Amino acid sequence: MFNHIMVGSNDIEKSKAFYDAVLGVLGAGNAIRNEAPTGHVRYFYLHDGNAFCISEPINGEPATHANGATIGFKCSSPEQVKTFHDVAVENGGVSIEDAPGPRTSDMGTLHLSYVRDPDGNKLCAIHRPG
Repeated sequence: MFNHIMVGSNDIEKSKAFYDAVLGVLGAGNAIRNEAPTGHVRYFYLHDGNAFCISEPINGEPATHANGATIGFKCSSPEQVKTFHDVAVENGGVSIEDAPGPRTSDMGTLHLSYVRDPDGNKLCAIHRPG
């Protein structure tokens, strides 16, 4: 359904260091650097046919996070959910909500963790058994 997700950053190199570490947990390769004709820098992470991107805002305004938005990253195991969380926190992210672990819902038991990236974007690591 999705081709890519892009978030803005006020410190593109700090965000790159954060996402290099965090998306490395999921097996994403090295970021591909792109410079827009305006001179703004963007980094693209490719993984399993999807792309996650960070960008300096091309309109020149400060990057802001979306209130109510969450970007969910699919994990292959409960352990990977925890590692995603821990690596995020070790690299400038902030742990939010409950500690990483199982949550029971109408969809069964899911393993989740939530963090905010250095620009305040809310990220979720999720594993759905089965």
